[in-house]
Amino acid sequence: MTSQDKNTPPPPTDGLERIGLQVMWDRLLSVVEEQALMLVRTGFSTSTREAGDVSAGIFDVQGRMIAQAVTGTPGHVNSMARAIRHFIDCFPVATMREGDTFITNDPWKGTGHLHDFTVLTPIFRAAKVVAMAASTCHVIDIGGRGMGPEGRTIFEEGLFVPIRYLTRGGEVDQTLMDLIHCNVREPEQVVGDVYSLMGCNTVAQQRFVQMLDEFHLDDIEMLSEHIINTSRLAMLDAIRALPPGRSHYEMYSDGYDLPIRIRATLSIETDGICVDFAGSSPPSRFGINVPFCYTEAYASFGVKCMVAPRVPNNAGSLEVIRICAPEDSILNAPYPLPVATRHIIGQLLPDVVIGCLSQILGPTAVPAEGTSCLWNLIASGGAGMVDVAPAELANARTFNVMSFHSGGTGARPGRDGLSATAFPSGVRNVPVEITESMSPILIHSKEYRTDSGGAGEFRGGLGQVMEVSSTEHSPFTLSANFDRVLHPPRGRAGGMDGLAGRLVLGDSTPLRGKGRQVIPAGMHLTIKMPGGGGIGDPTRRCPERVAHDVRNGLVSPRCAVTLYGVILDANEQVDLDATYRHRNGMAKAGTRT
Repeated sequence: MTSQDKNTPPPPTDGLERIGLQVMWDRLLSVVEEQALMLVRTGFSTSTREAGDVSAGIFDVQGRMIAQAVTGTPGHVNSMARAIRHFIDCFPVATMREGDTFITNDPWKGTGHLHDFTVLTPIFRAAKVVAMAASTCHVIDIGGRGMGPEGRTIFEEGLFVPIRYLTRGGEVDQTLMDLIHCNVREPEQVVGDVYSLMGCNTVAQQRFVQMLDEFHLDDIEMLSEHIINTSRLAMLDAIRALPPGRSHYEMYSDGYDLPIRIRATLSIETDGICVDFAGSSPPSRFGINVPFCYTEAYASFGVKCMVAPRVPNNAGSLEVIRICAPEDSILNAPYPLPVATRHIIGQLLPDVVIGCLSQILGPTAVPAEGTSCLWNLIASGGAGMVDVAPAELANARTFNVMSFHSGGTGARPGRDGLSATAFPSGVRNVPVEITESMSPILIHSKEYRTDSGGAGEFRGGLGQVMEVSSTEHSPFTLSANFDRVLHPPRGRAGGMDGLAGRLVLGDSTPLRGKGRQVIPAGMHLTIKMPGGGGIGDPTRRCPERVAHDVRNGLVSPRCAVTLYGVILDANEQVDLDATYRHRNGMAKAGTRT
């Protein structure tokens, strides 16, 4: 038993008391879920309304997260768990008054880049702060260079709002709202999202007070301690069930101008799990750097997914996962380095952590690598939005749109990977109709990318292929923030890599995976998203499953033969004798074509 365990208050001994605390805990979870759904339903931008790129949670007066909504992303939720400590450092709880609300988009004290606003609202009962509601969402624009990695400092990336009052005594800071309105390209959407953040916190505030009334509580101190201690002890139990030891794993990201090395050392100890990113690449000159808060958020999520997925995510369970990265690392980028697209590398971190755990738990006990980073279509057009002569944009419609899309996840233990699914972010793909209704972008096709999932006994999930153009005879700008173009997701235990991503114009001109690029007038753009890696020898995959994949267009007949060793007849049924002979021949040759 650690000293921390000795200092932990004993759990409730009375059965009715334990039941009562569990009922209140469940009620608290319903409060934060309604909070998040209110944000999604009132949000103005597609990232909030359609993709669910948000977070919502309740915190105690010490700034500890005690409940988070399932609706939301780990990058927002887990970094918000740290952000609230920064809020109360600037504005101590004792100084807060009813009607006060606080806001920031500070990348180092918030969620990693300027495009995310976090709003904190204190919850009062009998003129006393008893808890706090917080929420975060990604806004469509924050000024500056836009959502891309070209910036060389944070000053180029947009409007920086330090932790400050958003409302004071119930009055909105109109000066701040005017500054936001005048510094972004989509003021209605951005300001609308800020009001949505305030609104969802108000709902959480109302429901929380109703909960206190219903359970005849003056505060939640006992409930908070119960939640945090129970979760911490459950997380420790899960960690102590693992074999102690240390493992290493590394991965390469495409980077912007140079490949980026991500190296991790994971240590399993009796009092927690430590992940150290020493040995990773130094910071980049471009906006792919990751503030530590975002590194911590996604690395912790990778541990949590594998070690204790059923333990609630809160300050207690996060407390025993310790993340560190050197200050001269791309994963702990100091102010004022550019960080606009910190998600590209940050969302690869769970794969790195899972890679470490594969050496402890076994390569077939964890998922293979997936696309992991999002493959969002970020497009803009009109005056000032495209790097061409103004005359070419004389009649062009001005627009700025971001549509969320995903490649495939890696194969899972005993299961295929998920196709066109955002892991680890968990955001939803945006329907094409929404993108087309908000911009002149026309999506000609959107379908699974055949053969993109890495072959294996358990196949990787498939990426997507999208073909897009503009309905106007005008050029538009693509802001490419993609990875896994040069370094595809890797398979495990004999499983093959997923296909790398690719961007290509209709005239076969390839585009870069990162950076702003002009799509000429009348030209089509094809976006080929990566697939996840496979697990296990492909020739061990059930032939009937291969045939099913062929019939559904997931695997081509050629790859069924060359990668899986499965022979199909003219009706796409398995020829068992021919398959047996072919697989035997592949085994004797010791190679796969």
